[in-house]
Amino acid sequence: MYHDLCRMFARYNAWANTRLYAVAATLTPAEFAEDRGAFFGGLSGTLNHLLATDRIWLRRFSGTGDAPTALDAILHAEFGPLSDARQAEDARIIAWVEGLDDTQLAANFTYQPVTNPRDITQPLAPALAHLFNHQTHHRGQAHTILTGFGRSVPSLDLIQFQREVA
Repeated sequence: MYHDLCRMFARYNAWANTRLYAVAATLTPAEFAEDRGAFFGGLSGTLNHLLATDRIWLRRFSGTGDAPTALDAILHAEFGPLSDARQAEDARIIAWVEGLDDTQLAANFTYQPVTNPRDITQPLAPALAHLFNHQTHHRGQAHTILTGFGRSVPSLDLIQFQREVA
């Protein structure tokens, strides 16, 4: 059960990022870099935060891949390289989730938060759910930033994904 749900969320995550990034690609470099008062500044900071945290979580989950040491790391200041890295990370998340089974998802794992390093042990599935929920949260902020620039962002609703893809 967990496995099917996690697979759907991994695919949904990539689908929603693709839709969001297609609109973000229409911004000028100045607009992309502009501080819009969001938690991580503007679109660059927000999208970099999502890439950084996905890498942090996937490193915790799988033990592989590069992971920044700060939640506000700017991994790519320019949109093109960030977009390429996002696509690669989404493919990596999907591939990793595809390799899991319900036993692995129910098993505990231990990690240390970036902001308060101490051992935390919990089941994998709820932590993976956090990764996907965190993406949704900050994609909402990115959606607002893009709307503020007068861009029209297509629906990112999960039900829309289910109707179109699943």
